[in-house]
Parts: sequence; structure tokens; C-alpha cells
Amino acid sequence: MKRFYLLICFLLTASITALAQTFTSKPKLVVGVVVDQMRWDYLSRYYDQMPYGGLKRLINDGYSINNCLINYVPTITAIGHSSIYTGTTPAYHGICGNSFYVDGEPVGCVADDNYQTVGSDTKRGQSSPHLLLASTIGDQLRLHTDFRSKVIGVSYKDRAAILPAGRSANAAYWMDNTAGCFVTSTYYMNELPDYAKDVNAQMAKNKEVKALGKDINLSPVCGHLITDMAIAAIKGENLGRNGTTDMLCVSYSQTDAIGHKWATRGQHTDEAYMGLDQDIKRLLSVLDAQVGHENYLLFLTADHGGAHNWQFMQDHKLNGGKWLYQDHQKQAEAYIAKKLHATKNVIKDITVYRIYLDHQSIAEQHLSVSDVKQCLTEYFRTAPNVVQVVDYEKLRTSSLPERQMNMALMGYHPRRSGDMLIIVEPGYYEYGDWSSPVGTTHGTWNPYDAHIPLLFYGWHIKHGESSREVHINDIAPTICQMLHIQQPNACSGEAILEVMNSAAAH
Repeated sequence: MKRFYLLICFLLTASITALAQTFTSKPKLVVGVVVDQMRWDYLSRYYDQMPYGGLKRLINDGYSINNCLINYVPTITAIGHSSIYTGTTPAYHGICGNSFYVDGEPVGCVADDNYQTVGSDTKRGQSSPHLLLASTIGDQLRLHTDFRSKVIGVSYKDRAAILPAGRSANAAYWMDNTAGCFVTSTYYMNELPDYAKDVNAQMAKNKEVKALGKDINLSPVCGHLITDMAIAAIKGENLGRNGTTDMLCVSYSQTDAIGHKWATRGQHTDEAYMGLDQDIKRLLSVLDAQVGHENYLLFLTADHGGAHNWQFMQDHKLNGGKWLYQDHQKQAEAYIAKKLHATKNVIKDITVYRIYLDHQSIAEQHLSVSDVKQCLTEYFRTAPNVVQVVDYEKLRTSSLPERQMNMALMGYHPRRSGDMLIIVEPGYYEYGDWSSPVGTTHGTWNPYDAHIPLLFYGWHIKHGESSREVHINDIAPTICQMLHIQQPNACSGEAILEVMNSAAAH
């Protein structure tokens, strides 16, 4: 009997010890990698061309979520980055596009002239996360550690560096393609640290960087420079060596610029992803050396995908085409003028498939908003390549299929998202500033825009895969649960159990 009690005591002690270790054991560094405009199928498309060490290492040794979907519209860069790190959607984090309207006034998602550029003499650094309404993984990490954790964002784009890192980040760095260097904002600091100055000094000597000039984002070189800055931040900030968990948010933007310019096929896109693979390999090698393979937790995903070029689709007898939103805006205004006798325009803007009404103009002309919306519904009902137009305020009573209705609801912020949403035919996309004749763009609910890669690697992650549907806003609660910290304050996602179980089985 005595032996039996001793065995019970031993088992209880072991169980308590294991539980305590579960709560106290944490990675030294979390690394979030976002590849701008990376379709999920690129992982398989380029797999055989990639040597082991970069993306193939993440696939072969990490955990792959094969059915991660964006669960809102529109599928746009700033929204995607915000949703990944806040664990919620525009309905709550408030970033409704790269640019949008707040109470009828146009804004850039991170533009903020209350702050000045640090690192160059241009206005490229006048930015901050002031429009982000929700906290991020990094914000929660800093709160949990009484702000001892360091959180850094790095990208070519300001929005892709600023929004992932969150409002309490120690730093965010992005590229000033006019000055040919990395910059930041006085929101974070008044002078670049020495490691950032060193990166800029090397850029200034780089003949290839000088030759590319403002078009640096159209070359894999852009990704190499982003990696340089990320590595400099790891070493310069001693990330993963500060006695608590730190976080690095890296976003590769050249893939998006190249996709907009040259679409999803061809030499330029191939070179972009081969270059990205080498950048990931180099980043992993430094993390291994500086932090240790078992001491960092990394995830890789995308902010959105991208459609195939419309001409490419038509050449292969597939559905697709350009949707000329500016022409539709003019024709819709003409229809409203005829039907309601409007003498001034009543549409402020049509952007990323959303209609922003000019409520002041409507009121001044003594028109009814509901009548204007009805006219727009009538016009778009017969407009070419439009499936449906819906009133945001009547989404729940619309005839949209449930998935599309829920995506519209999750993407709708009543003060920032406009008044109506346009659903276009599959393969059609807005044709304008962000797509060249041989390029592409994104923004719709369709799988080519909404199906994104998601790989977990490193600390406590075992190799495996799952094809269960999960969503972009499930990433943040998964990371937070692994860190045993509170989820971001507007988090609407759920921790991905397959990843959690993989870590628990470690």
C-alpha cells in the first residue's frame, strides 16, 4: 500500500511539473513572415524547383495548413496584414483598405502627418498605426511582459511593416524608394539605430540598387534588402536573447509588385519566388545561429492571393476579363441623373468593389439615400460582368450565398467601408492603377484571391498537415495560445487545434 501511495504522489508531482513547464516554456522569438500576393498553389507549383533550406524546409519539416481562407472582402494588402496579426477582420480592426474613407473623408491606412520621416528627407516616413483599432499579437506580448518584449516590423511597404507590429511596437522599418534607403517614423524614434544606418550605407554603395532606382520593388533585390534589414534587426536588437519572448514581423512586398506588373506566370514571377526562397533560407540560417532552431516559432502566410491575368484566361478559353470600375461609375451617375433628376454627382468613389456615396451631395439635392441605392441596384443588375450589388445595411436580408454574405459582413465597418458592395463574375477584376495589361490584381472573395498558404515551423512544431478549413484570423489566437498570453482585444478567430496538438505532442 505504501508503494501505491508513493506511486500516486510521484505521478501527481510529474503531472504538476509537466503542467508548470507547459506554461513556463515559451519560444525566445516569434517570427511572422507574410508574402504579399502569394497564392496557396505557389507552394506546389515551385516545390520541385526549390532546393532544401528555404520554403521546402518549412514544408518538409513544419506543419502545413492547406485550406486557410480569407473570410472577408475585399482581399487587400493592409486588411490582410491587419487581420493576420489582430485575429479579427475589418469589422473590428477598422483597416478597410490600403486607402478608404472615414466618415466621408479619404485616408491612407497608415498616413499620418503628425509624425516626420526618420532616415531620409522625404515624406515617406509620415506614417503611424493610428487608424488600427485592435491590438496585435505583438501588442499582447508586450502587455504580458510589462513591455520588456521587443516587437519589430520590417517591409518594403509602410503598411506592411507598421500594421503587423501594432501600436506599441518598438520599431517598424520600410523602404523609401525615392531616397534608396530604409526609413521609419518619429512615432517610434527620432534617429535610426546604428544597425539600420549600416544597412542604408550598404544600400548606398550597391550599384544594382542604384540602377533599379524607384523600381526596386519590381526586382527580387527588394526581397534581399528586406531580409538584410530583418537580419540586422535580429542582431542589432538581440532578438530572442532579451530574457523574454520577442517578435519580428517581416513582409515581402516585391512579390505583390511583380504580380501586379506581370501576373502569375512567366519569368518575372518565377524569379521572384526563387529569390524569395533564397531569402527565407538566409533568414532561417541566421535564426538558427542567433536564436537556435528549437528556440524560435515561425509562421509564413500571405495577405491575399491574385487572379490570373484576364487575357491569359481568355487565350485559354477560360472566363475572365477586366472590370472597368471608372466607366461604371460614370454610367451609374448618368442613370441616377436620369431617374432622380440629380444635377450633381452622388457617388464619392468606387474602389475595391465598394461604393462610397456622397451623402452631403445627396442631402443638398434633397434626394433619398434609399432611392439612390435603389437606382444603383437597378443599374448594376444589368451591368456586364456583375453578379450582384448589395446594400451593406441590408446584407442579412440579401440573396447573397451564405459564404459571400458572411465575408461581406466581416469586411464591413459602418464608418469606413462605404455603402454598397459589388460582386463581379469569377475571373474579372478591377482594371486600373494596380494592374498592367499583362499583370493582375486582387480583392474579391474567390479562391484565387482568398486561399492563402499557412506554414508553422520551429519551436514545438512537428511535421504534419491538415486540410480542414481555417481562416486568416485564426493565426493570431493560435500563436497567442502557444505563448500562453491573452488574445488580441478584438480577436474573433479560433486557435488551430491541429497546430496546438502538434506542439502539445512535442
